[in-house]
Amino acid sequence: MMGSGGRGKKHTMYHRFVNKHKPWIETSYHGVITENMDMVLLDPPLVALDKDAPVPYAGEICAFKIYGQDAPFEAVVLNRTSGEGVLRASSPVDCESQKEYTFIIQAYDCGAGPSGADWKKSHKAVVHIQVDDVNEFCPVFREPLYKASVTEGKIYDSILQVEAWDQDCSPQYSQICNYEIVTAGTPFAIDRNGNIRNTERLSYDKQQSSKIMVTAFDCGQKRAKEDVAVHIDVKPVCKPGWQGWNKRVDYEPGTGSRQLFPKMHLETCGGPLSGVKAMVELQTNHIGKGCDRETYSENSLQKLCGAASGSTDLLPAPSSSSNWTAPLLTDSGRDSDLIYRFDGHQAANVPDHVVPQNLTDQFTIATWMKHGPSPGLRAEKETLLCNSDKTEMNRHHYSLYVHNCRLVFLLRRDFTQVDTFRPAEFHWKLEQICDKEWHYYVINVEFPAVTLFVDGVTYEPYLVTDDWPIHTAKIDTQLTVGACWQGGEVGTPRFTQYFRGSLSGLTIRPGRIETQKVISCLQACKEGLDINSLESLAKDIKFHFNPAQSVLVVEGEDLDSINTAMTKVSYINSRQFPTPGLRRLHITTTVQCFGEDTCLSIPDIKSVVMVLPPSEPRITITGSNRLVRPASDLRGPLGVAPFKELHITSTVMKADTRRPGVMEVMHNLDYCDVLVIGEELNPERESLEIHHSVLLGKHLDATNSTSGISIYGVDSMAHYEQALRQVRYRNWRPATLSERRLRLTCSELNGRYTSNEFNLEVSFVLHHSAPVEHVNHMAVEPQYMRPVHHPLMIHTLNTHMSAATAVIVVCIAALVVIVVIGVYRIHATHQEGSREDDDDEAKDTEEDWDNSALNITVNPMEVGGHFNFTCDEEVTEEVHEEEEEEEEQNSDEDGGEEKEREEVKERKQMGKLEWDSCSITY
Repeated sequence: MMGSGGRGKKHTMYHRFVNKHKPWIETSYHGVITENMDMVLLDPPLVALDKDAPVPYAGEICAFKIYGQDAPFEAVVLNRTSGEGVLRASSPVDCESQKEYTFIIQAYDCGAGPSGADWKKSHKAVVHIQVDDVNEFCPVFREPLYKASVTEGKIYDSILQVEAWDQDCSPQYSQICNYEIVTAGTPFAIDRNGNIRNTERLSYDKQQSSKIMVTAFDCGQKRAKEDVAVHIDVKPVCKPGWQGWNKRVDYEPGTGSRQLFPKMHLETCGGPLSGVKAMVELQTNHIGKGCDRETYSENSLQKLCGAASGSTDLLPAPSSSSNWTAPLLTDSGRDSDLIYRFDGHQAANVPDHVVPQNLTDQFTIATWMKHGPSPGLRAEKETLLCNSDKTEMNRHHYSLYVHNCRLVFLLRRDFTQVDTFRPAEFHWKLEQICDKEWHYYVINVEFPAVTLFVDGVTYEPYLVTDDWPIHTAKIDTQLTVGACWQGGEVGTPRFTQYFRGSLSGLTIRPGRIETQKVISCLQACKEGLDINSLESLAKDIKFHFNPAQSVLVVEGEDLDSINTAMTKVSYINSRQFPTPGLRRLHITTTVQCFGEDTCLSIPDIKSVVMVLPPSEPRITITGSNRLVRPASDLRGPLGVAPFKELHITSTVMKADTRRPGVMEVMHNLDYCDVLVIGEELNPERESLEIHHSVLLGKHLDATNSTSGISIYGVDSMAHYEQALRQVRYRNWRPATLSERRLRLTCSELNGRYTSNEFNLEVSFVLHHSAPVEHVNHMAVEPQYMRPVHHPLMIHTLNTHMSAATAVIVVCIAALVVIVVIGVYRIHATHQEGSREDDDDEAKDTEEDWDNSALNITVNPMEVGGHFNFTCDEEVTEEVHEEEEEEEEQNSDEDGGEEKEREEVKERKQMGKLEWDSCSITY
């Protein structure tokens, strides 16, 4: 029994370790692993069960095994009893390399014993692992640069599409969720798909291309590492219009004609044309009086244009002799252009001595006027010029006024001139009168006919009214500018009918009417449009200018011919010193097609010509600043020429910046004034004048007064030099005055450029010794020399008393020699007396010998007393040569020399000899 029982017990223990069942696991598992991590989250969890449990070994789980192609995972048993396990990566998992893994897993129990024998395995379970992505990569654009082109004026839904990609594996991080334009202020937008569009219409003229920068964001909001550039070119649509022209053209003074549009051409987009008409307008209303004109004084301009003399300038520049314009408002503006502005409160009475007293049946009134519409419905008369009674009555003898934009000229004749009903008021209605622009008005009166010229164009009056002549009365008249003087029929004399506008160059000339040629010259513009190489234009091209050459119209049927003609349109300014600044250009174009009046609309062109500032000349007057002449020369019929050694030059700075320097230039002058400094001239004893014959053949005239002399007229510097050298100063009572100081200044363009002030001092020497005759022993025939007058030369030596003593000794020795020579001449005179009577003609050819005068003034240094020693016996040879040159230039003085020669001849025959005195003063 024991044995049986013992064996039986042993048999029972053996069956307890039998591994009867295999492990059990789920049929499939789903897991998730984050890349670059090792733990896998499984659903359901990895757990193996065995029905043999809790039998040791047989009911325990010892391993999980994975079957698959290189699956980088391993399963680890965490608890053998519970069968829990974990799945983990055996090597790094990269989603970008493989997003998912599928493999087989089986569970193994521990077998029947510790040795693991008789182990059993579970069924196969499928494990599906998904690798979770990490946003480790930035978006990258597929192209390094994107380019596109658009046509101007269009709105596009999409110009182009940019595309970026991301290396991340998941949709969240690999997809591009947004694009953005980095460049600010551009007329473009981009959507989330990378499509770029324009938000406004693009213009080729404004911007021909655009560059924008674009970036991208993935769905994890990771931004692209590098932005991409997008170039968008704007293509012009075929728009009809002028192309190839510059908005600004610079004009260098003195360069003549300058092409304005050398590369311009008309684009018509291929349409068939039957004709083109282009109008080029040069706008210069803001320059001077409507354009660039000469700004010389009115007198100088009239002389330059060949106008008849005798014109009176009623609005001259204010000066001591024309002070009635001083209270008026001036608007000189630029370029020394004298303009008077009247605002309805200013007027000036012209002095009686200036007013022409007898206008006769022929006279001319001329003026520049700028005038606008008058305020009010019933505007008052605005008087430019009025000649009315000074006192007692209020009769207008003649006047020029504006009324309701009509120009009216009133001329009332006296009964002494006519006694019938005659024309008295002449009316003109013109747009120019109130257009606020400068115009030149000339009224030619050939009574009873009156003609008006405006800018050189003739206009007849639209209305002429008659009136009776004025009764003769002994009442003085008053000529007024800017209003009309009402001296009678009112309690207090006053101005009335004030003018509102601007005037310049108001003149009146009695006895003559102005010619069309002179009028055109006086108002001519010095700038305008031009066409180069007229002969090269096609035959079908027609062109014409307006009188001022400020408007040019070009017409043609062939487009190429029109383009060629427009490239030859030029700007020219003939002034040597033009007014600098802008001149605007405006081009309007009309295109005609076959069977239609107009078929294309050509945009207008607006451009400018910039006239650069000219190099300003520096006018320099040089010459001797001191002139010493004996009083006898001043008393002569011709006096002395103070400006005999005068020179006038003008220089400008070179425009070349690389080699700057000074360059001499030639240009005109318009006046030179010689002003007496100090006390005015006394007409009873002195004069400063120029002979009229000196001005013949030149565009010069002269006026003189007690204040000096003025030479005026537009002429060359050389002619002014010649005229000034012939200015003579005379003083027939020089004892009352020892010197005269003169100041000379010259001008170009009415004071725009002025010279330096050249000061000259003329000194008179009252004592002048009688001429002394010397015998030239070097010449045998003839023996008698013609005496020559020399100016007194004074040399000053500042030395010690010993030097003065030596000079005295030399002077005495010279006197002794002169006495010896004189005795010899007396002896020779007696011997040759008979020969002189027979040889008068030979005496005319005899040589001159200097009438030398020794003049010494000694002022010893450190000596209290004053010591003067003067011998008028010798003059240096240089002075003698200077006097001979003066005699050659002034042939008019030869008559006086001939007379002196005869007097000397008589003294020679009488054997008389005069000696200059020597004076010693202590």
